[in-house]
Amino acid sequence: MTIRLYDTGARQIRDFTPINPGCVSIYLCGPTVQAAPHIGHTRSGLNFDILRRWFEYRGFDVVFVRNVTDIDDKIISKSAEQGRPWWAIGYENERAFNAGFDALGCLPPTYEPRATGHIPEMTEMMRVLIDNGHAYAADGNVYFDVRSFPGYLELSNQDLDDLRQPSGEGETGKRDPRDFALWKAVKPGEPSWETPWGRGRPGWHLECSAMAHKYLGSRFDIHGGGLDLIFPHHENEIAQAKAYGDEFAQYWVHNAWVTMSGEKMSKSLGNSVLVSEMVKRWRPIVLRYYLGTPHYRSMIEYSEEALREAESAFARIEGFIQRVVEKAGGAVEPAAEVPPAFAAAMDEDLGVPGALAIVHTTVRQGNSALAADDKEAAVARLAEVRAMLGVLGLDPLDERWAGESERGADLHGAVDTLVRLVLDQREAARTRKDWATADAIRDQLQQSGLVIEDSPSGPRWTLGAR
Repeated sequence: MTIRLYDTGARQIRDFTPINPGCVSIYLCGPTVQAAPHIGHTRSGLNFDILRRWFEYRGFDVVFVRNVTDIDDKIISKSAEQGRPWWAIGYENERAFNAGFDALGCLPPTYEPRATGHIPEMTEMMRVLIDNGHAYAADGNVYFDVRSFPGYLELSNQDLDDLRQPSGEGETGKRDPRDFALWKAVKPGEPSWETPWGRGRPGWHLECSAMAHKYLGSRFDIHGGGLDLIFPHHENEIAQAKAYGDEFAQYWVHNAWVTMSGEKMSKSLGNSVLVSEMVKRWRPIVLRYYLGTPHYRSMIEYSEEALREAESAFARIEGFIQRVVEKAGGAVEPAAEVPPAFAAAMDEDLGVPGALAIVHTTVRQGNSALAADDKEAAVARLAEVRAMLGVLGLDPLDERWAGESERGADLHGAVDTLVRLVLDQREAARTRKDWATADAIRDQLQQSGLVIEDSPSGPRWTLGAR
């Protein structure tokens, strides 16, 4: 068994070899909590939740760190706009992010450090960088000297001479416009902390290097985040950490975005879809299926139609599960191991789409077994399906989704009552040999997304593709 992952730094899929056998250390850039999360924000957390689950299935002990950036320019700006303390805005939105991750079934991180809780670690890192000639203080700011670090821009594969480093207001005293801020001098009315170079607040990049060092040490296995973080954030993290003396991350894994009309979903574009609103309209397990089953390096183009298709696809899986449980007369435990084809797909760069194809194939095999009244085969297929869905965090029979199952059962019961009334009308038409009316009723039900099967015990309905 070898897990392989696409390493952004190497620009190829590599065999994964952990630093410590049997253990995996992961640092994921978490949310900047200036506003409530949209589904694009939660995709990264969800993709790495599946990666973590797969490592654990393969027998690894996983230490998973996901930070919270609770101070930055945007949070300070929101504080001024709303007339509220910066920490109140940050905490409120941190809770909203965690509620979103929890709603979608993400396991909590091993550690979830906040940036403002690690000022001493950042101060120490800056001191070492200045002493080693990689950073300098100017006008109360502290900057990293990018020319002092020969490996700068290797991750993003850029040329330093062509670089245009993003720069914030008040970043004065730079020796080179491409240098980036480790520490920002205090401005009137802004939160600040004391350092040997004056009061101020941390730069975005410094936070993650300091927290990764504290919780994972001088080197760790995987650093993750969205594609948009490769530059400047991850590039600057590497420069700081390695210039400080750390080996830092051995693999760089990046997930793609959720887009709308071809653009990255973001609040600045006004095209965000808040998680708190989405879970009112869609079952959270369906949202997890929609966001978690495309390949993590593939863009997801958001649309209501795509969500409806995901809902229908997952309903077919749930329908199979429900029918087998009824047939078995009770619970069916997950298999001890997933099918080899599923495992092979997951081992190869977390190939969830290929793994999901095995799930649907197994569901079809199980449905065939049900049609043939082969209870033993149907139960065996359900055990495999539960094992696979469990790895993906999508097993509707898992206690994590107990409320979801009850909600789905309530909805199914209400729909079943209504459909039965229509089916009774169809049966009455068949009894009086009014075949045109019976067929018309069947066709109307199919157009609404229902499949009607005539069985010896009477008509049965299931959800079909829409």
